[in-house]
Amino acid sequence: MTTYAAGWRMGLLSGDFSVGMRRYSPPLPPERGPGMLIHRAAAARGDDMRRDIALIIGLATLSAHDALAAGAACPNPAFVREAQSAIAAYDQAGMFSGAVLVAANGRPVLRRGVGLADRELGVAAAPEMKFRIGSITKQFTATAILQLQEAGKLSIDDPISKYYADAPAAWSKVTLRHLLTHSSGIPTYTALPGFFDRTARLPHTPEELIKLTRDKPLEFEPGSKFAYDNSGYILLGYVVEKVSGQPYADYLKQHIFGPLHMTGSGYDREDTIILGRVPGYQRAPDGGLGNAPFLDMSVPFAAGSLYSTVDDLLAWDQALYAASPLKPNSLKAMFTDYGHHYGFGFVIDQQWGQDRIWHNGGVNGFTASFQRYPKSRITAVALANQTTPATDKLATDLAGLCLGAKVYPRQAPETATALARYAGFYELSPFIVTKVDIRAPGLISHIAGQPDLRLYPAGGGKFFAKTADVELTFQTGADGQVSGVVIQQGGQQPLAKRIDAAEAERLAKAKAAHLAAGVASPGTEEALRRVIGGLQSGAPDYSRMAPSLAEATRRQADGIRTALAQLGPLKSVTFQSVGPGGADIYIVAFEKGSLEWRIVLGDGGQIVGLVFRQSPG
Repeated sequence: MTTYAAGWRMGLLSGDFSVGMRRYSPPLPPERGPGMLIHRAAAARGDDMRRDIALIIGLATLSAHDALAAGAACPNPAFVREAQSAIAAYDQAGMFSGAVLVAANGRPVLRRGVGLADRELGVAAAPEMKFRIGSITKQFTATAILQLQEAGKLSIDDPISKYYADAPAAWSKVTLRHLLTHSSGIPTYTALPGFFDRTARLPHTPEELIKLTRDKPLEFEPGSKFAYDNSGYILLGYVVEKVSGQPYADYLKQHIFGPLHMTGSGYDREDTIILGRVPGYQRAPDGGLGNAPFLDMSVPFAAGSLYSTVDDLLAWDQALYAASPLKPNSLKAMFTDYGHHYGFGFVIDQQWGQDRIWHNGGVNGFTASFQRYPKSRITAVALANQTTPATDKLATDLAGLCLGAKVYPRQAPETATALARYAGFYELSPFIVTKVDIRAPGLISHIAGQPDLRLYPAGGGKFFAKTADVELTFQTGADGQVSGVVIQQGGQQPLAKRIDAAEAERLAKAKAAHLAAGVASPGTEEALRRVIGGLQSGAPDYSRMAPSLAEATRRQADGIRTALAQLGPLKSVTFQSVGPGGADIYIVAFEKGSLEWRIVLGDGGQIVGLVFRQSPG
């Protein structure tokens, strides 16, 4: 399923060695290994600048109590108990730390901190703390533009050249509406080579950010396609300043945050003391957590530089229902799906059998998800101070539990004897082995450099995870012994064969040797060139792929071909390094940009792992 995970650093494909087309996905795997059991939550959702699953160091803590509104209730009377169990799963797995809130009819039914806010000081997270919200910023930018339209100061159908005098001729047909809906064709500045290693660390004015892509050709005719574009929202922020005569931050404070009493929200600045602001963390290649790389907050600007609290986002949610910041006609325009499940700063889709209006966000060390279910008046907010794909899934899970949806399969206890049959080693790829152990009432999977994945029994040799969209079915051979496990995740169903401890040790040593050598495995460049050519022509050789990879590629070949077509002909393929997961990493240059590709070959030169994303350097 293609979902719309908004954020202000975007990639084309996601998934650690699974080909999965994303409308506007972040560079999900900076450094994770290949394989099908990736221990990631909501693999088709979420966005951020530097996104990895994060591990809580030490025991994550919950706030002393949930601040609940008297009389507030979910349709599901067992919600609080089920939500506590779900949160505990994310907490214990190290998949989430931050604050969560669920409200029914505007009144909190769950409001709490999870894990640590400051890992160096050991300070527990609390719901009143302030978190960077990344691309949730975009809905506030869109609101500012619509407010100025209501005041008669602009029209969203005006060309951007009316407000930006240095607009190139190629932008003559680009309107503010195109910028709001990511249909302008202007390249996103966050995709520029080296952007996150160099540019993002330095202060920039809006004009300087616009110039980064101003002279580059449009990716398509304005209005003809959709491509998530942070540059568009930088331009919109520039327009807000130009038309209002106020700095962007001051405009939001005066016209949105102030009137709505959102005292915990604002434009983040590194040099300002902001009481209650938490630091952000992200995963290192060795699997541990570290401080997130520095990001000058002038760089995300109107595309992603705000901070907020779960309480303020609930206040914002209720103001939207009350039509406080905008008139009803403007809100209707904001919440209209313009053909790509996107309105003005909001994703418009369906979840749990209902319409959902939402957005998420990610910026170095932070991920956020703000979800609204208008039919039931359910609101779910999750703000994390770590780069983790679990944030969207946790918010979605909590909303589903409140609504009484079937969020997780029903557990069916297995006996200790049955569980013991499944314990052992399983080969996911030539360089990835998972060790499965018993962890009552189910199992736990260990992969080096990744958080452990708790598996719950569903009966008949089937297990599921709560913190990731993954289900496992153990296979039995003719001798009655467990021979492997089918792993269903992201539309793929690969079979990981069971191996003994000696083989697991051999593979670990082979991986270590490959990492130490730092050279490409024989045949990977040739295989990569061949598969790229096939994807570009629309006729890849599926016989050279592992069955699960081939199946996923078939389903999305048209979308992949379209994405590659925007980059033009291939120019060069350059080996860069060996990733921590053992994949060979290449930088592939095209006429109009470059991508980072990761590839793993199995027996006979068959491709068993493949992913590409925007080049980080």
